[in-house]
Amino acid sequence: MSSSAESNLAWRHRKAAVFKGFCLTVTGLAVVILVVLLYQVSVIGLPWLDGQFLSSFPSRFPEKAGIKSALAGTLWLVSMTAMIAIPVGVLAAVYLEEYARPGRVTEFININIANLAGVPSIVYGILGLAIFVRFFALERSVISGALTMSLLILPVIIIAAKEAIRAVPSSLRQAAYAVGATRWQVVKAHVLPSAMPGILTGIILALSRAIGETAPLIMIGALTYVTFIPEGPMDEFTALPIQIFNWTSRPQQEFHELASAGIIVLLVVLLMMNALAVYIRNRGTR
Repeated sequence: MSSSAESNLAWRHRKAAVFKGFCLTVTGLAVVILVVLLYQVSVIGLPWLDGQFLSSFPSRFPEKAGIKSALAGTLWLVSMTAMIAIPVGVLAAVYLEEYARPGRVTEFININIANLAGVPSIVYGILGLAIFVRFFALERSVISGALTMSLLILPVIIIAAKEAIRAVPSSLRQAAYAVGATRWQVVKAHVLPSAMPGILTGIILALSRAIGETAPLIMIGALTYVTFIPEGPMDEFTALPIQIFNWTSRPQQEFHELASAGIIVLLVVLLMMNALAVYIRNRGTR
């Protein structure tokens, strides 16, 4: 090897080492910031986190305030959002990848889905207010919030499911067709089971976004003070992000500490939901 080639190779190795060090530094900085935030929230919120906090409704008095209605509303909201968005998103991805003919219309739909994934959540809140709350007269109900959140996460689910389906080897489809399987049999018995881990990953990311969104719920008029638990999809509700936002907007220091306790509860719910989804995904992979 000539000296110029050796010098060029050494220079490329140095650049690679510098870039690796930069990436490690940025990653470490992000982890440190996250740890500091979690530590601060835990130190402030853990003293308030007890049975009374979980079993009490909101109150004007910090020592009596709790998160019961917000926790129940969040569970209602996430459950209904999942029941609406997951089937619609996965079936839309199956149609676009397996049934739709390539052409301008299909390409137009795919481009718009990709663009919708980057639209700010407040825009979906405005759509939910105009369509579900006012036009369909669903008012400030759980179903209005679930439909609005479904609009928010549908593009994410569709894109993730499309990529997972596209990653399934075409040879698997051709082998099934060769033994006489119909297109639906191929999709049901081969494509979807193979793509399920990737689809579930997208669902985890989408629901994680939905559970922490506040702007769409504020736009559709979700209540900030609720002293009851929703008993049906048409009942009014509040959610953990709304309750946390309400507490942080108050001047008293005690309510800010309650907000930290609410953040811990929200993180625990999110981690439990993600752990269940990861468990299902891993079982599907095996």
